[in-house]
Amino acid sequence: MNRNAQRILDEACQLPPEDLQWLVESLLIKGYPAPEAEIEAAWQDEIKHRLDQIDSGAVELIPGELVRAEIVQTLSEEARTRLRV
Repeated sequence: MNRNAQRILDEACQLPPEDLQWLVESLLIKGYPAPEAEIEAAWQDEIKHRLDQIDSGAVELIPGELVRAEIVQTLSEEARTRLRV
């Protein structure tokens, strides 16, 4: 490691935790951008897998209205009022 890199590392280690976290995340994002093609392929595989599960009957689909009603029941009275449910 050269002296500049060591100096930067030493200074970074003195940052407050939230600034250090931001710095690390920024370096990772810039240093290793996610390959678009790989991400797209992974999503396509996941979509196919889920559709295969539906087609085979391996998973049970739940109507959206039922899911929403169940979620609303978990909310406070104030939250339900805001939703006008």
